[in-house]
Amino acid sequence: MNYKDASLPVQERVQDLLGRMTTEEKIGQLIQPMGWKTYVKEADGTVRVTDEFKKDIAEGGIGSLYGALRADPWTEVTLETGLSPRQGAVATNEIQRYALENSRLGIPILFGEECSHGHMAIGATVFPVPLAVGSAWNMELYRKMCEAIAVETRSQGGAATYSPVLDVVRDPRWGRTEECFAEDPYLIGELAVEAMKGLQGDRLDCNRTIVATLKHFAAYGSSEGGRNAAPVHMGLRELHEVDLLPFKKAVEAGACSVMTAYNEIDGVPCTSSSYLLNDLLREQWGFDGFVITDFGAIQMLVSGHNTAENGEQAVAQSLKAGVDMEMSGCMYRKHLGQALEQGIIEETDLDTAVRRVLEMKFRLGLFEQPFVDPDFAEQVIGCEDHIQLARKVAQEGIILLKNEENTLPLSKTGTKLAVIGPNANHVYNQLGDYTSPQPREHIVTVLDGIRRKLGTDTEQVLYAPGCRIKGDSREGFAQARACAEQADIIIMVMGGSSSRDFGEGTIDLRTGASVVTDDPWNDMECGEGIDRSSLSLMGVQLELVQEVHKLGKPIIVVYINGRPIAEPWIDEHAHAILEAWYPGQEGGNAIADILFGDVNPSGRLTVSIPKHVGQLPIYYNAKRTRGKRYLETDLAPQYPFGFGLSYTEFKYENVRVVPEVIGPDDEAEVQVEVTNTGPVAGNEVVQLYITDVSASVTRAEISLKGFHKIRLEPGQTRTVTFPVQKEHLALIDSRLQPVVEPGEFRLMVGSSSRDWTACSLHIQKVGVEV
Repeated sequence: MNYKDASLPVQERVQDLLGRMTTEEKIGQLIQPMGWKTYVKEADGTVRVTDEFKKDIAEGGIGSLYGALRADPWTEVTLETGLSPRQGAVATNEIQRYALENSRLGIPILFGEECSHGHMAIGATVFPVPLAVGSAWNMELYRKMCEAIAVETRSQGGAATYSPVLDVVRDPRWGRTEECFAEDPYLIGELAVEAMKGLQGDRLDCNRTIVATLKHFAAYGSSEGGRNAAPVHMGLRELHEVDLLPFKKAVEAGACSVMTAYNEIDGVPCTSSSYLLNDLLREQWGFDGFVITDFGAIQMLVSGHNTAENGEQAVAQSLKAGVDMEMSGCMYRKHLGQALEQGIIEETDLDTAVRRVLEMKFRLGLFEQPFVDPDFAEQVIGCEDHIQLARKVAQEGIILLKNEENTLPLSKTGTKLAVIGPNANHVYNQLGDYTSPQPREHIVTVLDGIRRKLGTDTEQVLYAPGCRIKGDSREGFAQARACAEQADIIIMVMGGSSSRDFGEGTIDLRTGASVVTDDPWNDMECGEGIDRSSLSLMGVQLELVQEVHKLGKPIIVVYINGRPIAEPWIDEHAHAILEAWYPGQEGGNAIADILFGDVNPSGRLTVSIPKHVGQLPIYYNAKRTRGKRYLETDLAPQYPFGFGLSYTEFKYENVRVVPEVIGPDDEAEVQVEVTNTGPVAGNEVVQLYITDVSASVTRAEISLKGFHKIRLEPGQTRTVTFPVQKEHLALIDSRLQPVVEPGEFRLMVGSSSRDWTACSLHIQKVGVEV
């Protein structure tokens, strides 16, 4: 059988295998049932496959399994009933072995896993969430993080990940803001390229790389009112200029898979958009991978979008639009055969999709190496190198928003500290959504980190939770106040939670998203399915800070959260504020490193933080005609995009562009001298923004087009250089093509979108001598 001959070209092997398959076997390759339902963990720790899985294999087979190693309230797999890294590798081997030995053609299963900020499996390293990763502005560091995630996932059998998330955050009330990098498409695009390098590497047929899946295609972060999966109202020009840009960059970097978004764009659901999936993604961009839906997205065409009257119409719409595989597989398995019989799809439609799936399996080397090594999984998952990497990412993603009278860094001696707040010692509240239960000893809370930093003298560090994230109970206020009264400095760890709860009715079984609840014992106020109408702290958290503030002692607020927090009172009255987002398992150590000055904070905001939710949308790269002000407030954010303080100061001088006049296809260079004028070494994120002074279509007032994160010793000066090329200057014209128009461009270099120095570049018309 030619398809088993590894010496033959992949396309030849695919064609041979496809010619041997029945219609049922073809449909089987396009479905992806829930992986955690394929095995049972016995009392002795061994794994056996379920009768349901055996039935699926007998009825045409399975192309892929979703979340075989996932543990969380949706799967109902707990820390006790779930699989250790070794057991996970053994389990996927057993599942794979049964599929190979009990199917006619022996086609291996592709295991797809969630890896937003670490493999969503027990024992895996939990890195900071993407919002914190973006805030680090460190491309090399993110690539290393992706390499660690890839090897941890592949070592247990996972060959595809449903990341990176490339959605552009336009309304931070959206619950999935934490899963995104930024509100800026250029920054997201740069991170997307690094993700492709780190996850997919130079080759897929090894035990250290996995297929990256770009999601959610497209404009998922621009939904109406910041509500998950709500309609998107956007013209094609804006779509191309903003939301599609990161995806295009990732496809150019070799992305192997794309996931469709739940939302519609201008009345067309993404899951049935032939324009997005066929015309744009494949024909114009040259994408040669496979497309998968999000969970339950095809069902939404019947019930939700209502563009299909029944299941047969829904699967036909999706398949013809370019959807190759269905996550969950319910609709494809049930209705594709009937759609074929009714003549609304053809066998060639099936063949096209199956060919793409099979090609990826050959590229992954699954036919030659379908099994993994449990010893390697045990060795690499959660290893010390990855733990230290998680700490480094957390350190660089933490943002110093305020530091009045140099309150920070703190002294390690002679000061008694009170650590107060619902997130000071809460394990899961600092990990973020899409995280499996983890052993307690793997997680370092803020309280843990501070106590470790100062040694074993617990009398120096007092603790009280004070209140919960949600709810109106003030029972803990007295203890918190008593704790604060004994301290010299108060560290208040407030914020939010994306910690999913186990329990009846907490999960939407159609999509796996959490269900909104008013239960005060459920801390979750962020994450998939949890959108908000406010950006204020929930419950009585603000009251707790105000109560403690009455003592007149220095207060440091540390936010652990998944979206921006708008609390003007805290902005005014706190002596120092740290934004840590969800910093992952090493978050407590990283925060302590910043608090005590062992690490100089270098995180910079990638989302604008408003003064009030009523200012939304407030993303920095808006149009000039956004308006003047509201009656009650201006349009300026409390903290702008790109902002972040340091324990030192940086001075920018001699911004210049060479040459000052170029043609539309030529390149210029912007230079700036940056000096560390403060007393300690530090990292600065030097940012380049560009303004098109006059254009044929309206453009953003300013747009990020370059950045460098540099380290400078005290007194050191460095010249930082940025290329200015066609891709940085081009607009999307009425034909949806990138064009550089003649005229003046302002080039701004500085420390944020609000603090910069500018120079001018002129573009001459074609045919005019420069």
